[in-house]
Amino acid sequence: MAKIRHIAYRATDVDAMAKFFVDAMGMKLIQKRKNNAIDLSDGSVNITVLPLAAGMGGKAGIDHIGFSVENDQEQFARMEAAGATKAGAVNLGTAYYEDKFKGPEGIIVDVGHWQGAAPVNKE
Repeated sequence: MAKIRHIAYRATDVDAMAKFFVDAMGMKLIQKRKNNAIDLSDGSVNITVLPLAAGMGGKAGIDHIGFSVENDQEQFARMEAAGATKAGAVNLGTAYYEDKFKGPEGIIVDVGHWQGAAPVNKE
């Protein structure tokens, strides 16, 4: 089963939103990126707070959701069989990597691994 490990939130004020998650929710600051995005973690799930100007987004709110799985290639095939189409890939080495798919209603679903997110354990 896929496990939610990454949520991208697009914010008007990245620093204020990240501060809220740290102060109010006890999340840990993982890193601030060159593009001003901030990665946070609760030890299991990574939240990346993205600036409005980064990427293709244009409004505040949840931008995309990421899942970690035991076998990326099997998950890609499963998603494509369910109607998703490949929408790109990002690889920043030790920070994270992800393959992007577009699903129903245009939702972007990532399959990957993010710094600060828990690994998926075999059951």
